[in-house]
Amino acid sequence: MPTDVKFFPRSSVEQVEEGTELAPKFDEHGLIPCVTTAAASGEVLMLGYMNAEALRKTIETGEAHYFSRSRQALWHKGATSGLVQKVVELRIDDDQDAVWLRVAIPGDASCHVGYRSCFYRSVPVGPGDFSRVLKFEEQAKTFDPKKVYGDAPNPTKL
Repeated sequence: MPTDVKFFPRSSVEQVEEGTELAPKFDEHGLIPCVTTAAASGEVLMLGYMNAEALRKTIETGEAHYFSRSRQALWHKGATSGLVQKVVELRIDDDQDAVWLRVAIPGDASCHVGYRSCFYRSVPVGPGDFSRVLKFEEQAKTFDPKKVYGDAPNPTKL
């Protein structure tokens, strides 16, 4: 499907850092990292990656699309679960090599494990505690992933 969203070629530091042209820098794998936060609370929900097609579709549709590195495929977030991320704001960083999405989600959940945020555990820091035993910051799951996804294989590669 043809798209109207065009990216400018990167021509100068001034153009990239101070200009008005969208000229994203994708890495050697054709990806750009994307931090996604809840628009209402500011909480970090997830870190994903976009290829050029995912970024274009996100801009065109106003819904978050990513590139799944484990499945090697375009991924419309929420297409299976119904937890579609509606983009409230899309920002790009100063050198245009990272994206930040602020999104609204029905049910306020974003993690395929069932928690609200993919960042549902904390790691102790500071002197005296080097056990690195993870602490659950979310005490309960927002949804049951088995009911939503069935017996689909977990996309996390060990």
